[in-house]
Amino acid sequence: MEIHVPLVPATGLAADAYPFPWIDDVEAFLAELEETIDVLDEGEECGDVYVFAVGGADEAVLLAAASRVAALDRVPRGAYAVVTDDEADEVGQGRRVELGAS
Repeated sequence: MEIHVPLVPATGLAADAYPFPWIDDVEAFLAELEETIDVLDEGEECGDVYVFAVGGADEAVLLAAASRVAALDRVPRGAYAVVTDDEADEVGQGRRVELGAS
């Protein structure tokens, strides 16, 4: 499963601050879940979204984790999941699931 987060800079930061501190927030949150899910790759920028790949659990567990990511304080609104499989050729191929908390 992929978690897609709009690549939007955080608001209220100093001009010289890293514009996407929420990426670190998501990576830390997913690391805390590693006994329940697997983080398959490091996140990557893909056009206008940042994508995190997770697996190792059934779809309901992965969607619950994705919803919790979307609800993190600094994560931009509009995050969604893509239910995919190992045979997908490209990022974003699969069934899109809107995350209610985003």
